[in-house]
Amino acid sequence: MTATSHTSRTSRRARTGRRGALAVLATATALGATAFAVPAHAADAAAQAGAAPKAAPKFEITDGTLDWGVKDRFRKYLTGPIARGKIEVADGAKQAPKNGPFTFTGAKGSYDSATHAVATTFKGSVRFLGHQKPDKSWELDIRLADLKVTTDAKSGGEKGGITADVTTGGKTQDDVPLAALDLSAVKPGGGAGGAVTYAKIPAKLTAAGAKVFQNYEEGEALDSATLSVKVGAAQKPATGGKPGSGISAGGAADAAEAGEEAAPRDTPVQNQKQVAGAAGAADVSAKGDKVAAAGTGTVSGGNLDWGVKEKFRKYVTGPIAKGKAELSGGAQQSGSAYRFVKGHGSYDASASSLDAAFDGAVRFTGHEGKLDLKLSDLRVKAKGTTGTLTADVSTKELSSGNVVNSDDLPLATLKLPAGALTAKNGVVTLSAVPATLTQQGAKVFENYEAGEALDPVTLSATTVPGAKPPAGGAGTGGGGVTGGTGSASLAATGADTPTGPLLGAAGALLLAGGGAIYATRRRKTARG
Repeated sequence: MTATSHTSRTSRRARTGRRGALAVLATATALGATAFAVPAHAADAAAQAGAAPKAAPKFEITDGTLDWGVKDRFRKYLTGPIARGKIEVADGAKQAPKNGPFTFTGAKGSYDSATHAVATTFKGSVRFLGHQKPDKSWELDIRLADLKVTTDAKSGGEKGGITADVTTGGKTQDDVPLAALDLSAVKPGGGAGGAVTYAKIPAKLTAAGAKVFQNYEEGEALDSATLSVKVGAAQKPATGGKPGSGISAGGAADAAEAGEEAAPRDTPVQNQKQVAGAAGAADVSAKGDKVAAAGTGTVSGGNLDWGVKEKFRKYVTGPIAKGKAELSGGAQQSGSAYRFVKGHGSYDASASSLDAAFDGAVRFTGHEGKLDLKLSDLRVKAKGTTGTLTADVSTKELSSGNVVNSDDLPLATLKLPAGALTAKNGVVTLSAVPATLTQQGAKVFENYEAGEALDPVTLSATTVPGAKPPAGGAGTGGGGVTGGTGSASLAATGADTPTGPLLGAAGALLLAGGGAIYATRRRKTARG
């Protein structure tokens, strides 16, 4: 055997190995475990003999299950003390005990061993209900049915998606792509009755799914999915057409469509990164700067403009929470953000560090007082290219009604461009600095996850006497974080049903409970 021949075979086998998670389907049931690699090796042998390989067969999927919980935090919110809702399964679907994930049954579909494309449909439906009205109807009402799992032929079966028929507001939209699947690192295993199982397939929310579950963002992690299927005999090859085309059993077009959703388009997080990457992310200059002789100074003025998170603000004032945001202590509305004023603290030019606190407070209330969150004494501590935004946090416990206070709680991590903390004309200015939620902040805003994008931060801090911060509002409240309003419509499916009622269910921030405030912070309890 020549070195070239050996390299060629090794390369082919490597590609076959990467696609093995789906190639197993071709033979797992019909031919037995010992024949898993037959199609690939047969093609290899034919190629080496100089003969044209036969078209790879297609196989029928005769049965199977899909285990998927959509999102654990969504289920907990729905059945929690704010939504006070319930989950109903029907048509053959089951839910695991203790508000667990769902199992959809009766898989039917096909597997194409040439393209490694799968198209499988499952029986069962799940209905999410929350926020009951006085007339006993539900403000939140989403039903998912006819779930399908498809994989993309272009990716060799490594990418795929979950679609469902979505009903809300009495209207149904078919085959809405909800989740993008990544099977590239998934290895198949054996299941009951000769089934092939793909466990814990990573899933992310698609653009269309983000419009159904509005307070989650495209690209956000969903519950992983587990697929278990049984494969029947090979189907008779179709005549004509291109190899690998014509996937049967409902969803050939959906396979490619779901795979494309794996690449989020223009997500809020991407927008935020674009803001960060812009040349003007921090409007500063190192030239012509004069500070105190020792390179240190006192911050004696300035403003902080921050909107926390646009989708949270819209949820609080929307049709579910029916709440409001109140400003006090000198805080002002600044565009769509809030302006905290009278900056004070310290600045060290030589160390490139800033510690600036700002006056003013914002209080979010909703759900007839059950949601009650106040942020005050906001402070930015930064050095070099990193920083933290902290605040004194006051929130009401749902169980007791007591108000729990925590001082200097880190809410956001800031990413600054190099040189951002250099003063110009006696003022340090940060413009639209990207902010992400901290671990501690995620315990306050329980339905968001650490690392998630918040509204960007704009700041000015005067470091020499007589210097003046830039005039005018920053208008950075929305920044790179876009969000639906109560009039947004369902997904890219043509629905004109308002999805505002979905906003709270899909991601309401559960600002309550002992988990919101924790032992690592100074705690004070007042009667609520």
